[in-house]
Amino acid sequence: MRTVKGPTDHVVVVGAGLGGLSAAMRLAGARRRVTLLEREDRPGGRAGLVELAAPDGAGTYRFDNGPTVLTMPDLIEDCFDALGESMGDWLQLEPVAPLYRSLHADGSRIDVHADPVAMAEELRQVCGPAEAAGFERYVEFVTKLYRYEMSDFIDRNIDSPLDLLTPNLARLAGIGAFRRLAPKVGQYLKDDRTQRLFSFQAMYAGLSPYDALAIYAVIAYMDSVAGVFFPKGGMHAVPLAMAGAAEKHGVDLRYGTTVTRVEHRGGRAVAVHTSTGERIAADVVVLNPDLPVAQRELLGRNPWSIRRLRYSPSCFLLLAGSRRRYDTGAHHTIHFGRAWREVFDELGSGRLMSDPSVLVTNPTRSDPSLAPEGREIYYTLFPVPNLDADLDWVTLAPRYREHVLETLEARGYDGFGDAIEVEDVTTPLDWAARGMERGAPFAAAHTFLQTGPFRPRNIWGENVVFTGSGTQPGVGVPMVLVSGRLAAERVLGVDPGYRSRARR
Repeated sequence: MRTVKGPTDHVVVVGAGLGGLSAAMRLAGARRRVTLLEREDRPGGRAGLVELAAPDGAGTYRFDNGPTVLTMPDLIEDCFDALGESMGDWLQLEPVAPLYRSLHADGSRIDVHADPVAMAEELRQVCGPAEAAGFERYVEFVTKLYRYEMSDFIDRNIDSPLDLLTPNLARLAGIGAFRRLAPKVGQYLKDDRTQRLFSFQAMYAGLSPYDALAIYAVIAYMDSVAGVFFPKGGMHAVPLAMAGAAEKHGVDLRYGTTVTRVEHRGGRAVAVHTSTGERIAADVVVLNPDLPVAQRELLGRNPWSIRRLRYSPSCFLLLAGSRRRYDTGAHHTIHFGRAWREVFDELGSGRLMSDPSVLVTNPTRSDPSLAPEGREIYYTLFPVPNLDADLDWVTLAPRYREHVLETLEARGYDGFGDAIEVEDVTTPLDWAARGMERGAPFAAAHTFLQTGPFRPRNIWGENVVFTGSGTQPGVGVPMVLVSGRLAAERVLGVDPGYRSRARR
């Protein structure tokens, strides 16, 4: 494994997102002096926070404005372990049940459970015994997929395609992991509803289920088998806890500090410069901003390997503080439209979905303290094209907001618009303004040539390391946490204690 060259005594980490925090905690645990620079006034990066006061002075709505689905909490726990801390002393996680509720155009409902036995029984009741038996075989498939894929293809630094030549590569090929996801799911599940329910996760990888490789069914394992959790205080509680533990162990965490460039000579970084004119010398620089943005704006580079990248769709996000509660939903509710393959074709061609499938998260079901007493938070996410599409979001945003409200009301949220007290809207233009290339919060899509060793590498020059969703292993909270560990290993070498901790 390639590691940085030269001294590593002082590491400057740019960006206190989950990847930057994961790296900083491990580096601090290895007794490196770590300076962590964050332009915002709080940690989190994409796992951000929006606070809006209720108009009647009754209290404050606290919205997560990034990821809402938390899986694989052992990856968070390992960050605290690296400091000798217990995650439970810093963060309270509770399982979400059901993991998701899916509502379908025919009026039917399927709840997703982490227990495969309970899930099989749900499908037996809703879809029949054949579908339940198919699900049991599907669980066997994704469990093997996770076992073969995690250690060799996700949870390690990859320098070359040759690094993939392990026995697990043959095992993955043998179970059909390199076929397309939707047909692979269709081998096990025959009901249109369950096929959607166990393939929509490809959207997290920035692809249609008809384009994504079956290896991305591993995402279904991470939530539908391993479980979904929610932190007390919302998703933003995760970076807050990580930052607190990092500071306790000596990380110099500076908020409100914008890095404008990395000073490098002949491929070696020697310092970072801030917007106030400060120069901070560094032995190693770890960059957590979106990798294409970090390359272009901080390193002054725009290589073909970055220019060629294809990006995921974006999303229109409406955060609504409401006076109304709807009993048909759950913490996470997916509303599937009648159309399926057609809407992915629309997204791929730069058009808005005509019959969208949408995610509505209602976190106050798990933590009522996130809103004033008796009120609710709704996080409504509509997939839309990224900024490569010819869409003018300055003029489109107000009209699309009305489309969102009309769609929600048609799908059972009666009077949704009238019940909104406060709201916050994020369009692709807003994602871009927050530093996400092409306004794509799911980063570069996981096409075959942008996966594994073909994804932008996490090391450049002698001593610059990248972390976050733009580099290896990729998109999603678990992957970003892993990226922080991989970044730290580029500095420290392979963590000899990680495997034993992971097996506990």
